[in-house]
Amino acid sequence: MEEYAERLTVPWWLWLPGLGGAALLAAEIWMGSTGVRAWLPFAVLLPLAVAGLWWVGRIRVRVAGGELYVDDAHLPVRFVADVVPLDVSGRREVLGVGADPLAFVVQRPWIGGAVQVVLDDPADPTPYWVISSRHPTELAAAVLAARDAAAVGGASR
Repeated sequence: MEEYAERLTVPWWLWLPGLGGAALLAAEIWMGSTGVRAWLPFAVLLPLAVAGLWWVGRIRVRVAGGELYVDDAHLPVRFVADVVPLDVSGRREVLGVGADPLAFVVQRPWIGGAVQVVLDDPADPTPYWVISSRHPTELAAAVLAARDAAAVGGASR
């Protein structure tokens, strides 16, 4: 059962400058030439720009099966001490000058919100995770609910 799922896609308005920049660079390379130089820059750079923008927005965040998944990383929720939803200023503060260098961070600048997942695992030196989210309160609630469900399930065994 999946409690929460989100994909950190690139918004449509960032595709415009990305593709525009690739087209401008292709036009610079073309510069009125004939033959292969007339079409090759467009055939190469525009698909590369599309692939790059898709790749940057591929990150998935989900809570399922008692774990928090962020792209390829996963965290069993039993190690979660607390989850704090962050707005833009809170995210800036957590990732600012006082940030712990051992923290696990998946941050997308075009997404304003984030969550800070404080860990309680003596075997792991990572103090917390900071994960961008368009819906930080829902993500925080899903992680805490999964943690509480895992604690109840673990206590009854």
